[in-house]
Order: sequence, then structure tokens, then C-alpha cells
Amino acid sequence: MVGSACAPECSKLIGWVRGTLKQSREMRRYHHIGIPTAESRPGERHLKHLKTFIVGHENSEFGVEWMRFEPDATIPDLIRHVPHVAFEVSDLDAELAGREVLIAPNSPSDGVRVAFIVENGAPIELLEFTNPNHPARRRYEGE
Repeated sequence: MVGSACAPECSKLIGWVRGTLKQSREMRRYHHIGIPTAESRPGERHLKHLKTFIVGHENSEFGVEWMRFEPDATIPDLIRHVPHVAFEVSDLDAELAGREVLIAPNSPSDGVRVAFIVENGAPIELLEFTNPNHPARRRYEGE
């Protein structure tokens, strides 16, 4: 998937990220990039309830997450085929107002809420950490 077949979608995604960084709201920080793949990768975990295999962003200095889906996983095609960028936000509900929601807010673990939106044809994941010490929260120098 990564390569020439991804070029139009990736260009849209990069354009949106640049615009978002220029016009960021109260708090919107880069968290990770999720890349769909059809190949098994070393170190992947199976999330049985989502029928998804992941190599988590916490294993990458730059927050790269690999995702592979079982055929019957109830994941939208856009997420199955197009990389997504994830941002940590301070108010998930406010960020969703007036947006096209692809996956409604849910809590994959205690202390975090996530949702996916569509922005300019690209999937974007928004994460709100209600627990500032949540293990999935990316730490930046100086924090």
C-alpha cells in the first residue's frame, strides 16, 4: 500500500497536517501515524476484540504504528487502506463538532477516548487522555 498507490491520499494527509499545525486549537499534538499493511510484522500484538494486529507507536521514535486487519474486522475501508495521523486533543467532543465522524468516540482502555474523523478525504484519529500518566500518551522532552 505504501508507495505510488498511496501518493494522492498521502499528499492530502500531509497538506491537512501542515494546515492543522498552523491553525492548531488550544491543544492538538502529534501522537502517531498509523499505516495499514497486509503483511505480518515482527512484534505485532493481536487485539482480538478489534480483529486487528498492531505494532504500536510506542515501539517507534517517530510514532509509527503498523496495522493489519482480519478480513471480517469491522474497520472502515478508509482506515484499512489509507494511513492516518493521530493527534492528542484536550477536548475530544469540541474537536468532533461539525466534523464527519468515521468512528464514534470510544474508550479502548481506561483513561483514553478516541474517535476518527475524515478531513479532506483522509482519516484522522483524535485521542483525549483523561489520565495524564496513561502509558499510551507520548512524552516529549521537557514534560
